[in-house]
Amino acid sequence: MKNPGPSPEPPVPTRRRAVLRPRAAAALLRAPAGGAEPLFARAPRAWQRRLPYLVVACFVLSLLPTTIAVLANDYGLDGGWAGALGVAQTVPLLLAVTRPVPAWGTVLVADTAGAVLLAADADRVGGQPWPWTPMVIVGYLVLMLCLGLREPVRVLVGVWLATGAVGVVLGFFAPAGASSTWALLFVLSGVVLALAGALRGLGEAERRIAEQESISEAERSRRTLLEERARIARELHDVVAHHMSVITVQADSAPYRLAGLPDGAREEFEAIAAAARESLAEMRRLLVVLRGDGADGERAPQPGLDRLPQLVEATVRAGQPVELSLAAALSGAGARARVLPQAVDLSAYRIVQEALANVVRHAPGAPTRVSVTEDGAELLVLVVNGPAEGAPAPLEDSGTGHGLVGMRERVRLTGGTLDTGPLPDGGFRVAARLPLTEDAS
Repeated sequence: MKNPGPSPEPPVPTRRRAVLRPRAAAALLRAPAGGAEPLFARAPRAWQRRLPYLVVACFVLSLLPTTIAVLANDYGLDGGWAGALGVAQTVPLLLAVTRPVPAWGTVLVADTAGAVLLAADADRVGGQPWPWTPMVIVGYLVLMLCLGLREPVRVLVGVWLATGAVGVVLGFFAPAGASSTWALLFVLSGVVLALAGALRGLGEAERRIAEQESISEAERSRRTLLEERARIARELHDVVAHHMSVITVQADSAPYRLAGLPDGAREEFEAIAAAARESLAEMRRLLVVLRGDGADGERAPQPGLDRLPQLVEATVRAGQPVELSLAAALSGAGARARVLPQAVDLSAYRIVQEALANVVRHAPGAPTRVSVTEDGAELLVLVVNGPAEGAPAPLEDSGTGHGLVGMRERVRLTGGTLDTGPLPDGGFRVAARLPLTEDAS
């Protein structure tokens, strides 16, 4: 058996915790909850959270001097105007990481002002791209990427239409000889917005899938726990029903076995027998509910430690080497045999049964030792197996997960303790202490 890892109380199956870990893509592309939350703010690693700032800063540092140089050299703009326009068109991109919509508004106004300023002298833009310069297009596409990863679809559509509208209006005032670029920006910005929005939608879909997996895992764990508790309750029904039947028979036969009983005592025994019969009837009705399908189920007596040798023998026949060490006083033979509480006897048998089933499933061929002893106050159950011969499957990853859950529930029922964990050599250990006294819990 492999290490299932620690589990909280109340116990639940220690299955894979996928549920609790969102996928990397979903974490990166998840829509921020707050208005000023940066892009990738919920990424699992620090470098991923800093990545948007680094990328945008690199674009700003490269676009700023390039924009100033192109405006001054190619468009013949005065140095002061070129510097001011370059700063206005590039520096607001830094705001796109946290507030892309205000950054877009600022950049669009600056780009429009730059186009108007260049159009004032037709000679400046003769044969040059207008109204959007190459640096404007690059910076605007970076801004569209940030918008697409942050904002909902209706905002993206509004931004795209506003970009096209401004380009169309400026196109009516295009200087002679200028190379129009408003349609190019309109198409490219639409493509970038669509791709970024699709990535964002993919991240949201993966996040929702992870959340559903988490919910399904929690529901499966809860269902497993309830099914195991119902199974234990059905088994304990037989134990309690046996005692109630004994009480009924003794109460009914007491007036015939004990001569000279006063009438009050006879009436008391009759009341005890009637109450016991009523309790048995109620328990039978409860058992029908616990079975769920109304089936009668098994009617064989519940097993105890006296049947451990047969269990071990069946496991050995299945190809699993198992060694059993059972105290003579617990074997059920001889005059000095220890009489255990039936709930403890049944729980100890089931714990060994579940442990051996886990060994067969997850550590086939591993040598296993089963030891059951008692020290007067507690029953000690120990199941230890060595490492599996091959690569075992993860514990309770493909099965129902009832093994460890059943052990914990049975130990909790008797007020005992359970300790499970891996061994240094790759094996696994299950150790249970079950109190033998009524007040031990």
